[in-house]
Amino acid sequence: MSEAQRGHLAMLAFSALVAGSFSLGALAAPFVDPAALSALRFFIAAVLVGVASAATTGLPRRALAAPWRYLLLGALLAIYFVLMFEGLRTAAPVSAAAVFTLTPVMAAGFGWLFLRQRMTGRMALALAIGAAGALVVIFRGRLAAVLGMHVGAGEITYFWGCVAHAAYAPLVRKLNRGEPAIVFTFGMMVAGTGLLAIWAWPAIRATDWTALPGIVWITLAYVAVAASAVTFVLLQYATLRLPAAKVMAYTYLVPAWVILWEISLHGDWPPGIVLAGVAMTGLGLWLLLKE
Repeated sequence: MSEAQRGHLAMLAFSALVAGSFSLGALAAPFVDPAALSALRFFIAAVLVGVASAATTGLPRRALAAPWRYLLLGALLAIYFVLMFEGLRTAAPVSAAAVFTLTPVMAAGFGWLFLRQRMTGRMALALAIGAAGALVVIFRGRLAAVLGMHVGAGEITYFWGCVAHAAYAPLVRKLNRGEPAIVFTFGMMVAGTGLLAIWAWPAIRATDWTALPGIVWITLAYVAVAASAVTFVLLQYATLRLPAAKVMAYTYLVPAWVILWEISLHGDWPPGIVLAGVAMTGLGLWLLLKE
């Protein structure tokens, strides 16, 4: 496999793992403050990635150069997670998911701004097809649901979180100075953990951790290991090998993976029109895969 193909494979795994956090997170959300859960999630993931870094590539002294890079990248991801949870307090999940589909286009813009990455006609077509397919999945093919989408304060708040997420991908490539992906991820996660801990400290102290039900701990284990430690390394790996727009285009696959998670957890099969949307996202990604 070429380096680019490995980057695509990393993002395919990334999208599947991220989708699981939506399904499990919905089960745990009523029992714990999202900010407190996110802070603990980052901390556990940082420990795991740090141990993995020390056991594999090591933690070279040169990786400590310009620590502001880790602070900036950690801040962007912390902003995304905080604003996502803040937005979802008032925004409907369907409306928030529609906002999330804007991320690949914004990533293409940041890719040009930071790296002068230019979008080809085929890439623009692929992003458009992927976006259309994602919207079909999100709104389950109902035109009335699209026309009735309300853009309120929650959606606007989450939009700015998506802006931070879109800027993250090209900045990884711009700021990386040859550090291995796992080492670079560790630095970013340590910085993000510190920022989230400061933000969520009141909620962390107010949470009775011993009284939480089992689903919260199952969710925490999943999001800390699979949906944080592993996915952050995959994202770092892919952004060093693919243009930002191609990296973020894999967010279009998340709704389709969520469907599979919902089928496996609840037996909730979608209507046929939704499967057509899944096929459209697959077509868009196939166009991106072609060199």
